[in-house]
Amino acid sequence: LPLFDSGEADSFLFYVMPYVEGETLRDRIDREKQLPVGDAVDIAVAVAQALQHAHERGVIHRDIKPANILVQDGQPVVSDFGIALAVGSAGGARLTETGLSVGTPYYMSPEQATGDQGVGPSTDIYALAAVLYEMLVGDPPYTGSTAQAVLGKIIQGSPTAATDIRKAVPTNVDHALRKGLEKLPADRFAQAQDFARALEDPSFRYGAAAAAGTAAGPGLWRPLAVGFGVSTLAFGALAFMGRGPDTPPPVQRFAIDIPVIPVGPAVLPDGSGVAITTLPEGDAPPPQLVIRRWGDLEAVPVPSGSDAFSPEISPDGTEVAFFQDGELKVSPLQGGVVRTLTDSAACCARWGTDGFIYYSPVGPRTIRRIPEQGGPVEDVTQRDQPADGAHGDFQLLPGGRAGVFTVWGQDNFDRIEALKLDTGERTVVTPGINPYYVDSGHLVFASLEGEILAAPFDVDALELTGPAVPVVEGVFVNASSYPLYSVSPEGTLVYMQGPVAVASQWEFVWVTREGSISAVSPGESFGLSGGNRGWRLSPDGSRVAFMRTDEGNTDIWTKELPDGPMSRLTFEPTREILPQWSPDGTRVLYSQYDPAADPMRPTLWSRPADGTGSAELLFDGFDVAKGIWSPDGESLVIRRAGLDAAGAQPARDIYVRPAEGGEPVPLIASETFWEQGPALSRDGRWLAYVSNETGRQEIFVRPFPNVDDGKWQITTEGGVSPLWAHNGEELFFYEPRARQLKVAEFTTTSTGFRRGRVRTLFDIPQPVYVSGQGNHDFFDVTPDDERFLMVRVFGLEDEDRRLVLVQNFDEELKRVVPR
Repeated sequence: LPLFDSGEADSFLFYVMPYVEGETLRDRIDREKQLPVGDAVDIAVAVAQALQHAHERGVIHRDIKPANILVQDGQPVVSDFGIALAVGSAGGARLTETGLSVGTPYYMSPEQATGDQGVGPSTDIYALAAVLYEMLVGDPPYTGSTAQAVLGKIIQGSPTAATDIRKAVPTNVDHALRKGLEKLPADRFAQAQDFARALEDPSFRYGAAAAAGTAAGPGLWRPLAVGFGVSTLAFGALAFMGRGPDTPPPVQRFAIDIPVIPVGPAVLPDGSGVAITTLPEGDAPPPQLVIRRWGDLEAVPVPSGSDAFSPEISPDGTEVAFFQDGELKVSPLQGGVVRTLTDSAACCARWGTDGFIYYSPVGPRTIRRIPEQGGPVEDVTQRDQPADGAHGDFQLLPGGRAGVFTVWGQDNFDRIEALKLDTGERTVVTPGINPYYVDSGHLVFASLEGEILAAPFDVDALELTGPAVPVVEGVFVNASSYPLYSVSPEGTLVYMQGPVAVASQWEFVWVTREGSISAVSPGESFGLSGGNRGWRLSPDGSRVAFMRTDEGNTDIWTKELPDGPMSRLTFEPTREILPQWSPDGTRVLYSQYDPAADPMRPTLWSRPADGTGSAELLFDGFDVAKGIWSPDGESLVIRRAGLDAAGAQPARDIYVRPAEGGEPVPLIASETFWEQGPALSRDGRWLAYVSNETGRQEIFVRPFPNVDDGKWQITTEGGVSPLWAHNGEELFFYEPRARQLKVAEFTTTSTGFRRGRVRTLFDIPQPVYVSGQGNHDFFDVTPDDERFLMVRVFGLEDEDRRLVLVQNFDEELKRVVPR
């Protein structure tokens, strides 16, 4: 189509073309669905000749599609070359910076789909082949419910042969389409005129499928009599030409070599890739949230995704939700503003198709939802039963009226429940955790034994219609008793493969200041459920107090180091956590959760460390999460959980009271920020704690007990879990973003505190469990300050884990778990 003129008027760019009396090719395809083969080929040849003319003059169209092909008196003309020129000369740099791809998704070449701006003639040839495919078949080579789904298929999929859908397509035309739609530009036609010649040459054949030429004529496929007379060559060529309409795609498995954090992958809704938190290579880089598409060789970092965990992709594939520093955030995948939806979020986010994101908050661990663009938070579930454990993984079911979710129950009764959103009615569906509904009509879920199971599921009745069948074994279960896997609605599965049934068993290890690691008591392990809740060495370093879970109940135990026995200290049917020693080592302080009384209001107790005598209630005035004695034994420092009547956690504060009793008074408290992780220096002069007043968790030091006499910030890159050395010169802490144990040197005077050099001691090995929260004690140091006591998953090494991709997993479900 000629270009008559162009210029600028009142700051607007314009160009002038002749008026075309007729219609677009888009109009004709919409009206006729499939065009006569001869007409479709003639149109494609004419457009190829127009493209050849443009390409010879250095012009790439970039946006060939039916809407840009105008038909006048039966003859096609190509429009909108002016847009291609404007983009190429004026907007190229900007478009590259923003990652915007020019083109229409259905007709984009793979290189356009991946954001490559340096496209050439082969891009236009690909688009023209896609247009011809649609003219013949009735649909583009790749379709999908969203643009992201289409792009994913363009990058990784293979189109169905045109002759499989429409037998009247000549062999040479089918083969020309195959070559024109190749993934690599070098494998396509070198010039548009070569494509036109192939369409007009009845003898043209391409690739391995050209072998079928001995069995098929230049026009229609010749019928084959399947029997003893069919040659092996002809039969093999027929198999290559594509699967028939009734032949399911094969189930394929691939191992993925990505150094990942053991927190959980999320498959993209169209199955074209996975979002996951990785450990990049280099000098102690922070964990990075990335998108790894199967069609790309490298993973792509998500904007503002540093130290972000548990990603979930939006249904349209354009955004990712994740957790960062106790907040639920959303980031556009292609760049843009990262928005914070709520500052009280713990885990288990799932996007709904109703415009909400469902998640579990800090505190009561129920299900809540919030509009994906931000807004008021709504409660979805309530924990109103004593045996009702934490809730998570809410999966909205088709129709939007109900969902399924995990309930971590008491006495190891973890289960999947269904919830009707309008009435709040709950029903137990099956034992298991982490449910996904797949479009094949199956409910997929997991067990703590490392199995993925599936069962046919009735969305209307909210019940299984057949037995649950194990379909995958050897799934890694992480330190929080969580099987790491994700499955997309269309049936792509990704899971972390690893040792079975080890994540709930732990062993104590020594880690030196140089980072070397060794077992404290080789071969000895203990159970731990619900994540890390701390352990502490006795003042002389000869014993350790820790929490241990057996048969669903968590108690405080002690152990003589290194090879002494483990002895149970508490025997109540309640849950005891966060043990702390008295200054003389004769008693152990701990927090107790009583589900029969108030499961969200812990109290503070102590008991003789040798197991004699009875427990003493020290404090039950409010929800106390942790208590520590001052080194002189005269004061009790208390960290308040900060739970309000609705179970939310608007703030965490630090209080102090006399050890012999009395009312606690605020020590460091604010209505806006969290103050947690209190740690008193060995001489009792200084209080270290964690606060998020800067926007993320950092460590501060104040005088004790006169906290208003000074304040010093110790960390600048994030820090939690402060621990004072015995030598009076060092403060240890953990930096979550780098996954490193660090030390800050300091000096003191009679009136002040001065921070010195901050340096890294070691990168914490992957099997060692750490907590990025500021209130958990996941390491302690020996009296000589030379070794750190930590725990690691029992019997697990880094090389035991790997990601596995299963494509067309839904076909396996249909075969193994029939509906």
